[in-house]
Amino acid sequence: MSADGFWSIGELAARAGVTVKTVRFYSDRGLLPAAGRSSGGHRRYGPGALDRLRLIRSLRSLDLPVPDVERVLDREDDLEDLVAERLSDLGTRLAALRWREAALRSLQGCGPEERADRLRLIGAVAMPPDTTALARFWRRWLGPARLPAPLLAAVVDAAVPEPPAEPNPSRVLAFARLHALVSGDCRAGAAPHQPAAHRPDAGVRPAVLYAGLREAYDLAAPELRAGRPPVAGEALDGFVSAYARAGGVRDIPAFRRLLGRRLAADPRIDRYWDLVAELTAPDSGPAEPTPGAAHDWLLAALAGTSGEGPGPGGANG
Repeated sequence: MSADGFWSIGELAARAGVTVKTVRFYSDRGLLPAAGRSSGGHRRYGPGALDRLRLIRSLRSLDLPVPDVERVLDREDDLEDLVAERLSDLGTRLAALRWREAALRSLQGCGPEERADRLRLIGAVAMPPDTTALARFWRRWLGPARLPAPLLAAVVDAAVPEPPAEPNPSRVLAFARLHALVSGDCRAGAAPHQPAAHRPDAGVRPAVLYAGLREAYDLAAPELRAGRPPVAGEALDGFVSAYARAGGVRDIPAFRRLLGRRLAADPRIDRYWDLVAELTAPDSGPAEPTPGAAHDWLLAALAGTSGEGPGPGGANG
């Protein structure tokens, strides 16, 4: 520092360990204003310039764009918000990289035909995955039911799986196939119409039905986790009761036999739930039962107690 207490641009650059070009760039952008000019017109920097320059370099090392650095220098309170924004952005980019890596690994070791098919499936999916198409599928499926907004949101949330944070090739392919399934043409059988046993025009009160089915699936879930065979009990009673109350009838043996036949004849989306199970399967330990698996378990329990019905692997809603 010279006798007057100011540095030249070269002196500041040397003390900060940067090039003169770097100091000039930040000065020209207004991030590092000069305290004045020498008699020869050269920039002069005061004592605080070194700390400010170091702060600028620290912020830039975190990959903050220059406009964001300017925000922090003008208002230090903005740093907290900027850090949160950058962490969120970084998390998204890391997730995308993990999914891309798993997608690339899924293409290794397969033949040309299979590779072409996988490329087609993967190419239609965003990285990281977006579940908008899945939610749209279920809202279309549930559309005729006209459920109250909170119940509709709860049913869709339960039916739409969260893409795993740690994908592997099989999970990438499961999601890609799931996306292709829900994006298909309903007329081609990819998304069958809502089951007759669920439709208002069949005399069913959908809000009562879906609320009851959610409770029955929750009751069946521990049975599935434990690997127990389908049996009569509280879960099955709740399942049948949901259909009975929704249709305004009593739960009697004749109704159970009729319900088994009706559900056996309804459209199926087994493929959807199979892919969800594959997508969400943990690396170790028991898998979390899907609503489709709970539905099948309850149908099998109904068949076993009524003497009719679809039996194991039956229709699911």
